[in-house]
Parts: sequence; structure tokens; C-alpha cells
Amino acid sequence: MTAAPTIPNAEEAVHSRPAAAPGSHDVLLQLDNVHTYYGQIHALQGISLEVRRGEIVTLIGANGAGKTTTLKTISGLLHPRQGKVRFEGRDISRTPAHELVRAGIGHSPEGRRIFSRLTILENLKMGAFTRPQNDIQGDLDHVFELFPRLKERIGQRGGSLSGGEQQMLAIGRALMARPRVLLLDEPSLGLSPILVQQIFVIIQEINSAGTTILLVEQNALQALIVANRGYVLQTGQVALSGASADLRENEMVRKAYLGE
Repeated sequence: MTAAPTIPNAEEAVHSRPAAAPGSHDVLLQLDNVHTYYGQIHALQGISLEVRRGEIVTLIGANGAGKTTTLKTISGLLHPRQGKVRFEGRDISRTPAHELVRAGIGHSPEGRRIFSRLTILENLKMGAFTRPQNDIQGDLDHVFELFPRLKERIGQRGGSLSGGEQQMLAIGRALMARPRVLLLDEPSLGLSPILVQQIFVIIQEINSAGTTILLVEQNALQALIVANRGYVLQTGQVALSGASADLRENEMVRKAYLGE
């Protein structure tokens, strides 16, 4: 496997998260023996995991392991052929994606997928399409507090932004729906080391403000530093799981994903 790229002095820039004690948080999101396909391709082969309220949980693994497919299955972009996805105890395995946004699942996808011809403000308002437009000013203020650069460029078209600014916009747009759980897919991909550090600090701030986070991240070291717990995916299956601190010390994880 290819080792995940790491950032020097990551421990100094982002504080390690303590593992959540078993039973200290109720389960917000749960996958039970989920099998998802792309046509005849069996992408997820019995994935089971849980995310407790208030946690940051990370999924790590090589390209093609099923990380993005897991997030798409949770957010309703794909539906499992077998198994259950439950959110707040309710089976959402067949629920359309737009209804899951209303239910409280936000998704910042891989590749950002912003609306390139719309301005920053218009992109953010699109993130709040399920809500009354006269009730979003406080959320706009919150996004601009997290990402001051977006406020400075509020009238600029999304396609003219830098990669880092587009990532900020993608996360901000997802937050505009007031999600109870935020799915983040590769938020640091393609960013400079300085911006990577900023994004991970902001992820912790979002979580500290009350949003549960499920994080897919190719930078395994950073992900395991900010997360409470983690799951290692290999070829559509969970190969290993546990507290992030324990995974950082696991020999297989260190060799395969931490470049040691």
C-alpha cells in the first residue's frame, strides 16, 4: 500500500483528541453489514461502524478501499443492496439524499463540487435550500467567522477561487444546512501544508461547537490526531477499528498509512 502523506510537526499544530469512553455518547449514525455496489462491482462488502454523538470519527485506507462509497451510502447518493444505515435510530437506507439533508446529514464531497458560476454568497445560500431564507443570517455569520476569507470575497464566483478557498466554501455550504452530522471527504486534498493545518483546526472548532463529524482523509496522521476513533478500510471491509491513539501505535497502520 502507498503510505499516506504526512505533515511535519502535525502534533504541534493540531491537538490530539481523547478517545470517547464507551457508552458516554449515544449512537447517532450506524452502518450494519452494509453492502453497496456500482453496477456489478461490490464496493462495500459488509461494512459495520458507528458514530456517537459529539465525536470525530475517521475512515482511513488506500485508494479504492471504500471510504468515499461509505459516505455516499450514508448521504443517500448510493443505496445499499444489503444491510442497514441508521440515523438517530431510524432506517435511512432507502431515503433520498435531499430528505437526508433536511434530516440533519451534511456532506462536503471529494473534489469540493461547488457551483463554479455562482458567487460565494449564492453557494452558501444553496447549502441552506431546505430552510427559510429569512432564517439563515446567523449561519452565514458563523461560516464567515470560521472562514474570514470567504467574507472578504463574498461576491466572487466560486470557480475563480483557489483550491483552499473552494474547500472552505464546500465545508461552509454543508454547514449552512445545520447538520447534526457532517461528512467530510478528503478536506485536505491538494492543499498546501499551511492550509492543511488551518482546515484541521477548523474541523476541531466545528466539532467543539456541537457538530458530529465523520471524516475521510488521505492524510492518515492528521486524521488520527483530530479524531476520537477510527476505522481502517481495506477492499470494502473494516480491517481494524479502535481509539485513534491506539491506531496510531498499531504496527500495521504505522507501516501502511503513516510512512513508518
